[in-house]
Amino acid sequence: MKRLGGTFGILALIVFWWIMADLRVAGGTIPSPWTVVHTMYTDGWALYGPNFRITALGALKGFVWGNGLAIALAILVMLVPPIESLATQLAILSYCTPLLALGPIILVVFGGRTPTVFLAAMYCFFTTMVGTVAGLRSADRTSLDLVRAYGGGRWQQLWRVQLFAALPNTLAALKIAAPSAVLGAIIGEYLGGVDSGIGVALTAAQTSYNVPRTWGMALAAAVLAGLGYAVVALAARLVAPWTGAEARA
Repeated sequence: MKRLGGTFGILALIVFWWIMADLRVAGGTIPSPWTVVHTMYTDGWALYGPNFRITALGALKGFVWGNGLAIALAILVMLVPPIESLATQLAILSYCTPLLALGPIILVVFGGRTPTVFLAAMYCFFTTMVGTVAGLRSADRTSLDLVRAYGGGRWQQLWRVQLFAALPNTLAALKIAAPSAVLGAIIGEYLGGVDSGIGVALTAAQTSYNVPRTWGMALAAAVLAGLGYAVVALAARLVAPWTGAEARA
């Protein structure tokens, strides 16, 4: 039923898009879906393939770094509670800092594709850390007391109880982080310093006033974000199938 609803929503969105194009809303700057698809077909894999692959690689690196650091910090908070205030402030700072202002600094200092990976990681960090901390804290109190009664310390409680309890929250956060990493990577490409990627191709299409290609690149970005979400969701189902069953219940 959910899949049917999702399919209906996509079809409704396409119909709405087509109507807006036919009505020439916004001065006719909205091309029809057919025009966009035809332009994408004409441009071919020679344009979309390399840009898609490079952006995906940058997003993947940022996803790994951002989520890895977020999960590690969340675990450290459980093991060393006094640092929780500092860790929370760090997470909030990463979330509230205007990344478009921070990105150029990273570009000047490091250059190359570092801003792409950095912004992708920053877009992942807050959600995953908060979700993981909440999941670790959701562990059953009786189970924690049982481990303590048998002489286990914080590490044993973490390893035997809290990590499993945190899986649903952490996996849910990772699903959200995947599209966020794509967004961060594309914004990093917008900053310059690189010559390829979806963000670069979008900028080039905008500069040349190629409206159908601009929409095609935006559609490619949406597909990449959706693909990231789907891959993480599939991995979550394989790693922890019971979390999916709980969500359906």
